[in-house]
Formats: sequence, C-alpha cells, structure tokens
Amino acid sequence: MRHLPYVGNGPYCYANSFAMLLGDRSPSTAVIEVATGGPFGMQLVGGNLVFFDAYGWDPEQGFDQALAAIGWTSATSSGGDPLARLAAAAGKGPVWAGPLEMGHLRHHPEMTGPIGADHFVVVLDVNDERVLVHDPHGYPYAEVPVEDFLLAWRAETVSYGQPYTMRTDFVKVADVADADAIRSTIPAAIAWLAMEGDPKMPPGSLGNGEAAERVAQLIEAGAGDGLREHLIYFAIRVGARRLSDTADCLRLAGFPEAARIATTQARLVGSLQHPMVTRDLGKAAAALRELAPTYDKLRSALT
Repeated sequence: MRHLPYVGNGPYCYANSFAMLLGDRSPSTAVIEVATGGPFGMQLVGGNLVFFDAYGWDPEQGFDQALAAIGWTSATSSGGDPLARLAAAAGKGPVWAGPLEMGHLRHHPEMTGPIGADHFVVVLDVNDERVLVHDPHGYPYAEVPVEDFLLAWRAETVSYGQPYTMRTDFVKVADVADADAIRSTIPAAIAWLAMEGDPKMPPGSLGNGEAAERVAQLIEAGAGDGLREHLIYFAIRVGARRLSDTADCLRLAGFPEAARIATTQARLVGSLQHPMVTRDLGKAAAALRELAPTYDKLRSALT
C-alpha cells in the first residue's frame, strides 16, 4: 500500500502550540510530535484507558526531548500566583500553557465540567476578566473567562503535570535538520518500544502487544465504560495521525523498513474508526490483534 502524508485536522494540541510559538523557524508538527517519543508504543492504563502511545509515557515526559532534538530551549514554571505570573509573562510575548483540563474550557461546545482530558493552548493576553488564547483545537483568539481558565489550568483531573505550568523564553540554540532531529531520538524510541525502566503505572496496565490483545477483548465484550467514546472521539484520531507522521519522519531519517511498519500501524489504527462508530466490534478487535505484533517488529527495524 502506498503511503500518503496526512494533512488535516487532529488533536495535536501541544505540537500545534509549540509550532505557533516557534513561528517561521519551527519544524513541522509531525517532527515535533514524533520527537517527543510518544508514537512508539501502545498502553492500556489501569486496565481500562487506552492510548496509542508509548507505555508509561505522557506528553510532559517528551517536551524537553523534543525541544532539544529540534534545537530549542524554553523556561518552565508552575505554581505561585498563577494569574499574576501569566499576565507578566504574556506582557512580554505569547505563553505556552498546560496541561489544562479541557472540560473546564467552556468555549468548547458541550463542555460543562472535568472529563479527564489534557489540553494545551497559547496565551496571548490577560486581563482581570478574560484570558485570550489561540486554542489549537480550532479556536483562534478565543476569550476564556479568568475563573474558567484558572480552574482548567489547575489540572486537578489530569493524570500528569503540575498545576499552573507554563513555558516561556523560547530560544533557538542550534540549526538542526529535520532528519537529524529524528535520528537523535531513535535511541529513546527503541527504549520506549522495549518498555524499559519501571514506570509508575496503576495495576492492570499493559503495553504494546499485550495492550492491543486486552483492548481487543474489551471491545468484544461491548466496549463499555466509555471505552468506545474515548476511542472514536480521541484515541483513534490522534493515534493514527501520530503513526502516519512517524512513518513520514522515519522515512526522512533513513529508516525505510521502520517507516513501512509505522505505515501499517497507522493503517490499522485508522481502520478502527468506522467499525467502532458503527459497532462492528468484531472487526475492530481483529484489527487490534493484527496490530499487536507490530511493536516488536518496529523495535527490531530501528535497532
């Protein structure tokens, strides 16, 4: 099957936010996303929450790695008097803020309270009544009431990160070609695929092939407890796009076999959307079982 790079919408909030802040010197969002290490694996967290990203990984673990790979640095801060700190920083230039709890951002239709979903935005201006943001989920120049923004930014229902975290002072310290940026992250990608280390995961968590098999079983059992909705509204969309971008980046970096495997992964994850929406659960489970062995294959192709 011929691979075609994807261009279009998708929940790429932190990569899009970084790209906005880095401006015309930014690499593509694909390079930023892949350089975080996120696409290299699959995880079932606590036995019920599935993500098509590396076992034990969360976005915050990949940010500094991604910035270093593309030749940038930034300053990170959290806590303190959040509104004063944010206003002072925004007075000097745009600010990268997050994680935020998306459910408290009421400019998103149908959001009325926490849903456990992380989000990132670029803050443009702050006053006593509102925070002006470029929200990469599709809302440029969105005005968020201060109380809503602070509640979201506290991130009490997000599973990682510190309250009121922001990044400022983005500085380009090296000119790095996209291919070199991706090549520099391959050792970390191999480690993620090998599930090295001892991440603090809740009981019932599984990674890679075991995660794919268990999710297939959960889908065959009816995909209840919000699993179906989580997959069709978020996890499949971002997972398939990440893997499509991974294929593009690995091919650019000189790993054609690994790129081919990532293309297969992208196709399999993307193929879940229609059967999950239409409740053809057997077909979705079969695709996951086909996906299961690809993680070891990808690791071997990168080694």
